[in-house]
Amino acid sequence: MKLHELKPSEGSRQVRNRVGRGTSSGNGKTSGRGQKGQNSRSGGGVRLGFEGGQTPLFRLLPKRGFTNVNRKEYAIVNFDILNRFEDGAEVNPAALVEAGYIKNEKAGIKVLANGSLEKKLTVKAAKFSKAAQEAIEARGGSIEVI
Repeated sequence: MKLHELKPSEGSRQVRNRVGRGTSSGNGKTSGRGQKGQNSRSGGGVRLGFEGGQTPLFRLLPKRGFTNVNRKEYAIVNFDILNRFEDGAEVNPAALVEAGYIKNEKAGIKVLANGSLEKKLTVKAAKFSKAAQEAIEARGGSIEVI
């Protein structure tokens, strides 16, 4: 088989249906839309979720809760990530992003006490859990809220 002998498999390529191009095409005049009615007109049809006048499903279902537009989402950092830094290092958001441990710092970084801390570190973050704060200070490290 050579490049000039290649052909698409049977039935994989179809010619686009050109509507409104004469009666012999089978889709001339009304272009396959029928005679009259809502769907024959340009811009015709019903809106999203319309069920022919029956109460739509989205109106039947109960509405619960709300979305807080002022919600702050923090990037979470646990002790297993802090342990990857050298002893006595300063850990800040820029260092975490640069090392690739977090993608972006969102509204700030929150340090949680998941796992065990094995190094003395200076940690700068937006928030600390109480257990994380105690564990860092117990190891001789220090925290700084930024």
